[in-house]
Amino acid sequence: MTDAAKESGTTGREAVVFGRIEAFRRRRPRLLDDVITLAHGAGGKASAALLDAVFLPAFAGEEKRVQTDAAVVTLASGERLAFSTDSYVVKPLCFPGGSAGHLAVHGTVNDLAMMGARPLALSAAFVLEEGFSIDALREIVADMAEAAAAAGVSIVTGDTKVVDRGAADGMYISTAGVGLIPADRELSADKVSDGDVVLTSGTIGDHGTAVMLARGDLALEADIESDTAPLNDLMESLLAAAPSTRWLRDATRGGVGTVCNELARDSNLTVVLEESALPVRSAVAAACELLGIDPLYVANEGKFIAVVAPDEAEAALAAMQAHPLGRDAARIGDIRAEPPGIVVLLTTLGGTRIVDMLVGDPLPRIC
Repeated sequence: MTDAAKESGTTGREAVVFGRIEAFRRRRPRLLDDVITLAHGAGGKASAALLDAVFLPAFAGEEKRVQTDAAVVTLASGERLAFSTDSYVVKPLCFPGGSAGHLAVHGTVNDLAMMGARPLALSAAFVLEEGFSIDALREIVADMAEAAAAAGVSIVTGDTKVVDRGAADGMYISTAGVGLIPADRELSADKVSDGDVVLTSGTIGDHGTAVMLARGDLALEADIESDTAPLNDLMESLLAAAPSTRWLRDATRGGVGTVCNELARDSNLTVVLEESALPVRSAVAAACELLGIDPLYVANEGKFIAVVAPDEAEAALAAMQAHPLGRDAARIGDIRAEPPGIVVLLTTLGGTRIVDMLVGDPLPRIC
């Protein structure tokens, strides 16, 4: 019996269950691979292991750094900037509802917005393969300009490199961005507490499913479009209605399941999700069922998860549902103190199951 189980007064079978949960909570992904695999780019366990074993020891040293969507840099004036960077290797470059150009802008804008920042400017760097169509490049760049205008941000600097034919699969794009965080805003997993409410800004799994079907490898047809969109205006609407909002995260690689695991890890609390409350389009649910994929792990590019104070939950939900990008917003769960550090799903059958981080990469190169 574990010490925690003894302290809780549990015995017998309950102690065994408690012990298993505690052991699960303490597991950390370990890097066991000798070479990079596609799973290392999926945003799940393999990505976390690579980060812990290679990047954090080199760049963070001994410091404990909470992993957020953007870094916060405090200026001498006291103002705080959010700073984020990302790369986009999506295949195909164009898909129903968007393109790599839209993703490149939306992804960085959204990472800034999840810190409560108002985006100021972006950079854009292109790696182009020899032989890539100039017309195709014009279309992607036009999509980026359109996306930036819709998000109210400018692309102010950039770079272009060309590599040998066959070395870049057409085009790769990297963007970075900075945004200003208002003085009265601080979003952090440390602020999440027992009883808080978990919301999603809309349906889940749309983007990953749309890109997967656009590849044409699966002999499946469905009317599904990517949800790629800038979330900064929706974030402002949420925070205006619910100024005590604790935490935000856009559920991109690894989906809602992985994002909630990151929240549970950083807050050391339990995220309890209700399966019946998860908004999943019927076409997305059907496609995922046919392919044996859980929508909880499918990427989104225009949805976020929010943790809000219980007394502001209704106002937060109403504000999001009144916004064009939040019409399908829903309450999907809550935060509890025990058992700490895990995600639990209350199933439609009346049972419960632990939701782990994404393992492997069922949908490679979707962003």
